[in-house]
Amino acid sequence: MTTIDTMPDSVRIPVYRREDHGVGIVHIGLGAFHKAHQAVYTDDALSKTGGDWRIVGVSLRSDAPSDELRPQNGLYTLIERDAAGSRARVIGAIAAAHCLKTDRKAVEAALLSAETRIVSITVTEKGYGLDRATGGVDPAHPAIAHDLKLPSDAQGLAGLLVWALGQRRALGRAPFTVLCCDNLPENGVVLRGLLVDFARRAAPDLADHIVHGVAFPSTMVDRITPAATQDTRDLAEQMTGYRDEAAIETEGFHQWVIEDHFPTGRPNWEAGGAIFASDVRPYENMKLRMLNGAHSMLAYVGFAAGHHFVRDVMADPDLSRLVTRHLSAAAATLAPLPGVDFAAYADQLTERFCNPHLAHATYQIAMDGSEKMPQRIFSAIPDARASGGDTRAFAFATAAWLRHLSQSTHDCAPYELRDPRADELRTMTQDRDAPEIVRAVRAASFVPRDVSQDAAFWDAVQSILHEMLTRPMSEVISVEVA
Repeated sequence: MTTIDTMPDSVRIPVYRREDHGVGIVHIGLGAFHKAHQAVYTDDALSKTGGDWRIVGVSLRSDAPSDELRPQNGLYTLIERDAAGSRARVIGAIAAAHCLKTDRKAVEAALLSAETRIVSITVTEKGYGLDRATGGVDPAHPAIAHDLKLPSDAQGLAGLLVWALGQRRALGRAPFTVLCCDNLPENGVVLRGLLVDFARRAAPDLADHIVHGVAFPSTMVDRITPAATQDTRDLAEQMTGYRDEAAIETEGFHQWVIEDHFPTGRPNWEAGGAIFASDVRPYENMKLRMLNGAHSMLAYVGFAAGHHFVRDVMADPDLSRLVTRHLSAAAATLAPLPGVDFAAYADQLTERFCNPHLAHATYQIAMDGSEKMPQRIFSAIPDARASGGDTRAFAFATAAWLRHLSQSTHDCAPYELRDPRADELRTMTQDRDAPEIVRAVRAASFVPRDVSQDAAFWDAVQSILHEMLTRPMSEVISVEVA
């Protein structure tokens, strides 16, 4: 795909002339989610009100995303699939795509351009090099360690952004707004703390500039987007008539809640349905604990039970009941949110999880658990305790995660543990019994202190984990819902 001039009438295409709009955004983390979410909202904004807001997409390590997009002039097919059917549209918001590893000069030029007003980010939780205990950088994280030694040759997110902000100040250019779009609670606050700590270690004169001169609005993002497959590309070709190596598929639902703090301007993302709010935290908590928390639970349990996709999990009556239980338990930990019915939201999530058209792999969702569990599961436990709520659902999810870490093959085929702390976690969990695993993981640095000290919670985790390590997961599930 290199043009939209001969697209079928059934395919929605940009209504603006791409060459009439300059670049105003650099996006770091050029993966499927960005292409299904922020780039789509920007495409809608350009279609409705125009502006110089096209995107330069950047991947930090893999050159696959840029290699797919570059021959297609940044165009790609977005396929939305839900109960209403399948719909294709071509997104034109991406002006260029680069990989830092292979196109450093182009990436640096984009970050330093006077026209760049926003740098948005989707690098997943593990990509930040965050020390959750301090809120600053983790010096042991490979990218952080490298960039602290060689800040002018930064390879990671924190180092690259601090370098770029320093260069812009030296050039007399206004700092860009830094827009985190990853699943971190209060992600703007977290990202500011990360960059300030990195600056204090590598460029102390920049720390106050970042604190007082750079905007870090928080956001909540939501759209279920599986990794693209050959079937995705084949479907795109059937619908558009063009071979598209960058095609992606996603659900029809999408949501974006943004703190409205953009000193140098922003696109009209409202055109795509974005909600601007003064406080994003209640929306973040709702999404992290309900959608993401239930996703993690069903992924660990479903994978061990032999279910490859989320839709398969939801077709299992017992597992579907566990998902319903988890959504209810998570909702009970949330403060009321004006205009939001948590029960209706839970029903909507259940319907989305059941989407038969999306091949969202449980193994994909199960990766990087040590980065996800603190905000998805652990954060809910103190609130449940404070309100006298039941924590059984969270204990069950935690036990399922620990069973996944153990890589036990007593009831499933061998699999690779995919987690940035994989080596550390293997030492804690493999060839150990339930008490030994709980004792080691409970004391880990990424487990919040108030959760670590909750003896009753970990007693429940240990009891459930013992069952998961000694019986098939299908039997454990049946007993749990009986």
